Amino acid sequence: MANPLSKRLPSQVTLADLETYRAFKAIPDYKPANTDYSFDVVSALFNKLQAALDAELHTQNTYAAARDAAVAIQHEFHAAILGVKNQFKAQYGVDSDQVAALGLKKKSERKSRARAGKAEEATAT
Repeated sequence: MANPLSKRLPSQVTLADLETYRAFKAIPDYKPANTDYSFDVVSALFNKLQAALDAELHTQNTYAAARDAAVAIQHEFHAAILGVKNQFKAQYGVDSDQVAALGLKKKSERKSRARAGKAEEATAT
């Protein structure tokens, strides 16, 4: 069974908790019987929550920047490979074994396209 504590709370719950905390701060004479729920303990948890959310946001931004950099380099590398293919065609010819070694088809191996003949033109009229 999945651990329910491993899932993020709905945003409505978190917003309600923050509203409760703000109201809680405004009541100076609160003295709970259980010190686990004292203002100092809850405030420390609030500060830890803020720090964790800030760290999460920073990590997301770092990830997005790294992803953008990787995508940019990927496109740059792809453009370089296309240039290499063109240079191979220019240096060795479009029907060379070197071009085929790059995984490209030789010009002589390509199928020629069927041309519209006179028989097709006569049936169209």
